[in-house]
Amino acid sequence: MIDHRYLATNPSIWTGRIDGETYDVFRWHQKVQVVNLEKEEMPTLQEGETGVAIIGFMCDEGVKRNNGRVGAVDGPYEMRKVSANLPVHFPESVHLLDLGNIQCTDEDLEGAQEALGKVIEMILTKGYRPLVWGGGHEIAYAHYLGVNAYMNKVHPGKRLGIINFDAHFDLREPNPLPSSGTPFYQIAQKQKEQSRSFNYLVIGIQKNSNTQKLYDTANDLNVKYITGRRLSEADKVGTTHKLSAFLDSVDFVYQTTCMDVFAAHYAPGVSASAYNGVEPNPTFMRLFKKVYKSGKVISSDIAELNPRLDIDKRTAKLAAALSFEIVKA
Repeated sequence: MIDHRYLATNPSIWTGRIDGETYDVFRWHQKVQVVNLEKEEMPTLQEGETGVAIIGFMCDEGVKRNNGRVGAVDGPYEMRKVSANLPVHFPESVHLLDLGNIQCTDEDLEGAQEALGKVIEMILTKGYRPLVWGGGHEIAYAHYLGVNAYMNKVHPGKRLGIINFDAHFDLREPNPLPSSGTPFYQIAQKQKEQSRSFNYLVIGIQKNSNTQKLYDTANDLNVKYITGRRLSEADKVGTTHKLSAFLDSVDFVYQTTCMDVFAAHYAPGVSASAYNGVEPNPTFMRLFKKVYKSGKVISSDIAELNPRLDIDKRTAKLAAALSFEIVKA
C-alpha cells in the first residue's frame, strides 16, 4: 500500500526539445516513463534489460532543524525540469522511470524517511537502480534504510560502503532530534546494532566547515576522507589510490552527493554554500566516474539543491550533469 506521503509526478513536467523520433537523437523527456504508484506497478524488467528509477524526496525539515537555509523541498521539481533536455547516451534496453515523490508532511521527518526507505527497497528488489533527488541531506538516512533492508534480504553478509561527495561529515549526534547534519552518525549506530562495519568515505571535506568534535567522531568511527584541497591535478594519484582502496574493501556502494561540496560560484543554490568548495573539474569528474566504473554502485542520490537560492540554474544544471553520468554508467 502506497504511503499517504506519496505524490505522483505530473507527466507534463517532462517536456523539451525534440530533434526527431529516432533513438539516436532522443532526450530524457522522450525516454522517461512516468509511473503513478497509486495506480500501477513498476514495469517488470525482461532478460537483458536494466533500469534506473527516479524518486524525489520533497523534504527540508532536516535542514530546518539544522538551522540551514530552507528551500531544498523544491529540488526534485527543479531537477526534472533541467534534466528533461539531457541527451540519451545509454542503450534502448535501459528503462528510465519516474516514480514520483515522497513528501515530508507535518514536520514528520522520521515518517518521511521510513516511507522513502520502503520505496527504495522496492526499487532495488525489482532490479532497478534508484536515483533519488532531494531534498536536504537527511535523504541519506532514509536512503540507507532502504538499501540496508534490501541487503539484509538479498545480500546478507556483504559489505556496504558509503561514498559521500560533501564538504561536511554530517556526523553530528541527534540533539535531541535528527537533522540534515546527523544521517551518517545514525547510519553508524544502525550498523553497530547489526554488528556490521561502518564503511564511510567522504570526498571534499573542508576544515572550516567541520568542528574538531566532528573530526574526532570521524576518527573514532574509522571514517575515511579526502579533503577538498586534495581534489587537484597535483594530487590525483593519491586521491585515486585512496578511492580505489576503499572500493576494493566493500561489495556494494551507496553513493550520495551533497551539492554544497562545490564552490559557491558553481553551486549557489544550496542550504549551506561554501566559497572554498571544490570545482567540478576533470580531477573531480574522474573520481566521480571511477566510483561508477567500479560496478559496485547499487543506489545514488543528489541532495541539497535549493532552487530558491540558485542563480541562472547553475546548481540545478550541475546536479543534472552528475545525474547524466550516473544514468549513463
